[in-house]
Amino acid sequence: QVQLVESGGGLVQAGGSLRLSCAASGRTFSSVSMGWFRQPPGKEREFVATVSRLGISTYYADSVKGRFTISRDNAKNTVYLQMISLKPEDTAVYYCAAKTSGVVSTTLSDYTYWGQGTQVTVSS
Repeated sequence: QVQLVESGGGLVQAGGSLRLSCAASGRTFSSVSMGWFRQPPGKEREFVATVSRLGISTYYADSVKGRFTISRDNAKNTVYLQMISLKPEDTAVYYCAAKTSGVVSTTLSDYTYWGQGTQVTVSS
């Protein structure tokens, strides 16, 4: 099993940057691929980024490509989402999630474990 706790959210001005962290516990962190999803106010949860088990492969939603970077440090049991050039439309609750099967995925339903979420608010 994997337990996930996000942190690092907050209020930033448009054009600013923020780094989210997701701390994992419960063993075998390196055996799961990880993803970041977000849920804007009044909208459904959507894919943001994912990283493979060893951190070699990454995939991004078109809306964040070139601005967000996902990475992981398996020695620290932590996944990161570095966000730059933030826009008001990036405002959302951000969730990290773990997928126990091998193939990376951009589909929310493929992820088994979820964190509680952290709020990111970008003001104009």
